[in-house]
Amino acid sequence: MSTQLEQLNCGLQSLVVFRGIRKKPVIKALLQFLQADSADALTQIERYAEFVSCIYETTGNWSECLLSLVMENENAYILCRAQGKQVDACMEECVWQELSFLERLAALTSSELTRGIAYEGFLPRYEVRPMDFRGAYASRIQQIGRHGYGIYSQYTMFLIKDGEIVPVRYPDETRLEDLVGYERERGEVIANTEVLLAGKRAQNALLAGDAGTGKSSTVKAIVNAYADRGLRLIEITKEQLRELPHVLDMLSKNPLKFILFIDDLSFSSDDDCFGALKATLEGSVSARANNVVIYATSNRRHLIREQFSDREGDDIHRNDTMQQLLSLSARFGLKVTFSKPDKNSYLRIVFELAKQEGICMDEALLTQRAEAFALAGSGRSPRTAKQFIQTIKSEEA
Repeated sequence: MSTQLEQLNCGLQSLVVFRGIRKKPVIKALLQFLQADSADALTQIERYAEFVSCIYETTGNWSECLLSLVMENENAYILCRAQGKQVDACMEECVWQELSFLERLAALTSSELTRGIAYEGFLPRYEVRPMDFRGAYASRIQQIGRHGYGIYSQYTMFLIKDGEIVPVRYPDETRLEDLVGYERERGEVIANTEVLLAGKRAQNALLAGDAGTGKSSTVKAIVNAYADRGLRLIEITKEQLRELPHVLDMLSKNPLKFILFIDDLSFSSDDDCFGALKATLEGSVSARANNVVIYATSNRRHLIREQFSDREGDDIHRNDTMQQLLSLSARFGLKVTFSKPDKNSYLRIVFELAKQEGICMDEALLTQRAEAFALAGSGRSPRTAKQFIQTIKSEEA
C-alpha cells in the first residue's frame, strides 16, 4: 500500500466525532480495500469493485457521497450545537480537523486507488469534484433549525416502529396546489402551523368531518410545503398512543418542528388508549415542547363511537360518564370541520382538477358524468372528484 493510502487508512481509523460514518456501507468497503494485502490482487479488485458499487448506488460521485454522509451524521457535536450547549474547545478542534481530513479523502480519485493493483483489465472509475467540507458544515450548523441532523436532514415523514422513529422513504407527495376547495378550513391549519414554525406555542388540532374531504391530505401537503423551513411529520397509530411521552422526550430538544399525526382517530367507550391521548393533551408531568403539535383527523366530531347503551347503562352518575366520553375533542385547541361539499362546490373541484389534468370536455357533459359518478359511488367529496378525473384520464389513455 502506498504511503498516501496508509495515511488515509489511519485517518479513517482515528475519526472520533464522525466515527459513525464508518458504519456506512461505502466507508466499510473503502476500509476493507485499504486494509487488503497489496500482494493479493484478486481481493483488492473485489473490494475496490464493492466500494465503487456503493458509490454508484448514491450519486455516482465520491465527493458528493462522502459529504452527504458527513452532513447527515448524528454525533455528539451537532447534538450539542442543536441544543444550544457550550462545546468543549477540544471537541471543537477535533470537528474541524476531521472535516479537513474528510475533504482530502473526498478528493481521492479512482486512479489513485487502483494504481497499486497488479491487473491490466478494466476497472470502473468514479467521479470526484472539489468540495468545501468545512464551509458546508458551518453553514449547516447555522441553518440547523431548517435542515436538522441525522435522519431528520434526509427525510420529512416518519413512523414509529418498535419504539423508534423511522423514516418513510417514499412519502406522500401531495402539494397544497393539488388541493381544491376547503380554502378556509385549510387556511386555519396553515395559520396554526406557521405559529409552530415561528417558535411559538401552536394549538393541537382536530380535523374532523366527512370521509374523503381532504383532512389527511391537508396535513401531508402542509408538511411538504414547509419542509424546507424545518417542518417534519411523525405518524402515530392509535395503538402507539402510550408511547407519546417517550416520543415527546425524544423530540423536545430537536431544533426542528414536528407534527405528531394521528390519522382516522376514534375510540370505543372502554378503549384504554383514550386516557393516554387525553393525558398528553391536558399536560402530564412532562412539560409540553414548543416544537411539537398533535394533528388528528377523524370522521367523528367527538372521537367516541357512542352507543345507546352508553347513554343508558348502570352508572349512577350517567351525566359524568357521558361528559368523560365527549370531552376528548374539547382538549384540542383548534377544531376544524371538513363537511361534504354541496353540488356547486363539488363541481368546482371537478372543473379545477380537470383543468390541472388537461382534460378538455364540454362543461355540460363533464357535469353530467361527474354527478352520475358521485351518485353511483359514495356521494360528493373531493376524493370522489379525484377518482372521477382519474377515470376520465384512463379513458383518454
